[in-house]
Amino acid sequence: MAVHPTAIVEDGAVLGAGVEIGPYCLVGKDVRLGDGVRLMSHVVIGGITEIGARTLVHPHAVLGGESQIRGNDAEGTRLSLGEDCVVREHVTFSLGSRKSHAITKIGARGFFMAYSHIGHDCVVGDDCTFANGAQLGGHVTLGDGVVLGGLCTVQQFGRIGRGAMLGGMAGANLDVIPFGIAFGSHAMHAGLNIVGLKRRGVSRPAIHALRHTYKAVLGSEEGTLAERVAFARREWGSFPEVAEVLDFIEAPAKRKIAPARRHGADSDAEG
Repeated sequence: MAVHPTAIVEDGAVLGAGVEIGPYCLVGKDVRLGDGVRLMSHVVIGGITEIGARTLVHPHAVLGGESQIRGNDAEGTRLSLGEDCVVREHVTFSLGSRKSHAITKIGARGFFMAYSHIGHDCVVGDDCTFANGAQLGGHVTLGDGVVLGGLCTVQQFGRIGRGAMLGGMAGANLDVIPFGIAFGSHAMHAGLNIVGLKRRGVSRPAIHALRHTYKAVLGSEEGTLAERVAFARREWGSFPEVAEVLDFIEAPAKRKIAPARRHGADSDAEG
């Protein structure tokens, strides 16, 4: 363990084996740093915050700051960050809020580029990538392996499904399905993340089933959404990936599913 003499580590903080804390860092009394965590310099970690093993935090990141909501009471709220993450310059992760479930939970192996932000009470899966300036409002849920483009935003209570991509400067005020890709100032689906599916080893038959499902459910205006989902479930629901998409669409949620771009609804995008 190595702590620079200019760093402040408050009594009560728990530091794992091999932790490195660089110049002018501040580590609060209720912080736990896993084995091999490295804080480069000028990093502030506060609140009841746990940082997973081998995570690297670059200068001027602030992790475990109070929720950015009016009248918030931060007592007892938490932040959990998984193992093997990379947190770049000026990234901010908020604590949870007592008005919700009191924890912001971020998975393992995330890569969070400069100035990205995760708001209070968010749940972020493993292996997510945030490009520079990507922002999550409070209560957002991201599945595993989501990729967020630069300067994009996700509105509070939004959902981005597993393996989905949100394009640069997009504004997601509606939900994006698993394995989907969306872009635009009011983000709309623009197809499936086919390259991402292939990288995950999804079989060719499953990808074809997802294509058919996308076209039948989002690329069509025949019948109601519920009727289109029921049809897709009968036709292709035996594929776990298809079932995941349909379950996501039917799950109770604050926001509706983003529609497909009508002029390109049946074209797949790469990611």
